[in-house]
Amino acid sequence: MTGLGSSGGGRGKGSGDAPEDVAREIADAVEALASLWSLAAQEAMLRLSVQQLRALRELRATPDLNLTALAERLAVGLPTASRLCDRLEAAGLLERALHPRRRREVRLSLTSHGHKVLDDVAGRRAQALAAALAGVERADRAALSRGMRAFLAARESGSPLSGSGEGQDGPARSVRAAGAGGEAPDESCGTDE
Repeated sequence: MTGLGSSGGGRGKGSGDAPEDVAREIADAVEALASLWSLAAQEAMLRLSVQQLRALRELRATPDLNLTALAERLAVGLPTASRLCDRLEAAGLLERALHPRRRREVRLSLTSHGHKVLDDVAGRRAQALAAALAGVERADRAALSRGMRAFLAARESGSPLSGSGEGQDGPARSVRAAGAGGEAPDESCGTDE
């Protein structure tokens, strides 16, 4: 761990306000957030892997994707995406339907149960985050909020990582949604199916 979680008042190496130092501290906070996010998701009405949650969120954001488009958005191969959809369909979270004009194309969409599961996960995550933030001083919460808005603005304005294959609003969209009680950035937490 780096500086954020360390005890004591001493300022050691890497505890300044240079971007690299702050990045190390934020990395620790992101790890803690990812852990909180995973635990909250596991307490939901239905236990889903990170990849399954990602697929459901993609389908909610862009209804009627086909399998190829979903695989591209998840950065997985077609066979992996197909097996993932098989599991989600078997759980009653996903429906497949033939495209009305392109007979060989199958559309993927969430069922009402799929929407309820995503809402449950989002609600649990928002509650867990609110509980953690309740222990933070009001001024620090305000500073954190300002810092996150500044980070998102910098990210969206074309920072060096904005071309990293996720599209400019990939993580930013997730963080914005989290601020509104939605999903958060568990995209980088693994490739479970």
